[in-house]
Amino acid sequence: MRKVYLDSAATTQMRPEVIAEMTKVMQENYGNPSSTHGFGRSAKTLIERARKNIAKLLDVKPSEIIFTSGGTEADNLILNSAVRDLGVQRIISSAIEHHAVLHSIEELQQKYGIEVAHVKLDPKGFVDYNHLEELLKEGHKKTLVSLMHVNNEIGNILEVDKVDALCEEYHALFHSDTVQSIGHLEFDLGKTKIDFAAVSAHKFHGPKGIGFAYVRENSGLRPLIFGGAQERGLRAGTESVHNIVGMEKAMLMAYQDLEHEKTYMTDLKSYFIDQLKKEIPDIKFNGGSEDLEKSTYTVINANLPIPEEKTPLLQFQLDLKGIACSKGSACQSGSAKGSHVLNAVSSPEYLKHPSVRFSLSSFNTKEDIDYTVQELTNFLQELKKREEVIAY
Repeated sequence: MRKVYLDSAATTQMRPEVIAEMTKVMQENYGNPSSTHGFGRSAKTLIERARKNIAKLLDVKPSEIIFTSGGTEADNLILNSAVRDLGVQRIISSAIEHHAVLHSIEELQQKYGIEVAHVKLDPKGFVDYNHLEELLKEGHKKTLVSLMHVNNEIGNILEVDKVDALCEEYHALFHSDTVQSIGHLEFDLGKTKIDFAAVSAHKFHGPKGIGFAYVRENSGLRPLIFGGAQERGLRAGTESVHNIVGMEKAMLMAYQDLEHEKTYMTDLKSYFIDQLKKEIPDIKFNGGSEDLEKSTYTVINANLPIPEEKTPLLQFQLDLKGIACSKGSACQSGSAKGSHVLNAVSSPEYLKHPSVRFSLSSFNTKEDIDYTVQELTNFLQELKKREEVIAY
């Protein structure tokens, strides 16, 4: 059976070069980085090399890179400390952020009584920048804006420069979850006014369980996890050397091949959309995922002309045919509430039809797309025979 992996927004296939690099470190550099003997110094050298290389790619200082277990921990560290230690009393965010941000904000609201405001979104799920400015104007409390760079479900890209300018004008801090953009888009953090960002290695062909928080120098942020003095006192715990080196390798390779992979996957996404429209005329696309300029080249979120109750059957059939994709975010699989992102940007009538997120990587081919479209078409034709396809 053919196997087609179209769920790279959930996690990516690790590059063979990354696995080889990590294996070498596990075999040869197994000392504790905090130890002062040769084994420890060897491990510490690898960590600091990785920090410098990652910082150079993003045009920031090595001291501004704090290694974490991934994007979720980075988001939690930043948001919790911003309120607890930096005096933030108001957070402006959106209804379509990752749950690592949304649930953290909810907890902070309950614990500290902070004010929370959600910026309006247009019908495609893009931020209303005029409303963001209105929210910034009306607030007199110390404010943090938390908006993700690339949405993990519908692929919408935030216009960072606009948010940068507004935050600077109204003296607000700016945090962005960049989990879906770092490693896929050129991003010069040194030229932005972003104060904090969260990154996860397994989204760009690196290992799971490792990421980092970008924390602008002299921000005043304090740790979420207490213990030893690792990571300049901002993140206690023995560093995972092999994972850090794996992330470094994956990130170096991502940016080395970025233009080639971006061109290749943009063409692949365009081809995928064209084939879906050709074979399934009633198909619609959620958010801005159909827009090749305003959405990431890795994500397509399609709304299919079948009854919602047939969603489990659709997922089962695709899985049976070896096709991996997501109903929504992999982080909410099994949730009876469905996608909070689609609930925020779609009408109840629209939501009566199931949506599927396909997310691409450079490992995918046109043959993968042809096979997937054919199997989707076969499924729809079989339903039509049973007179179960409903008209829009």
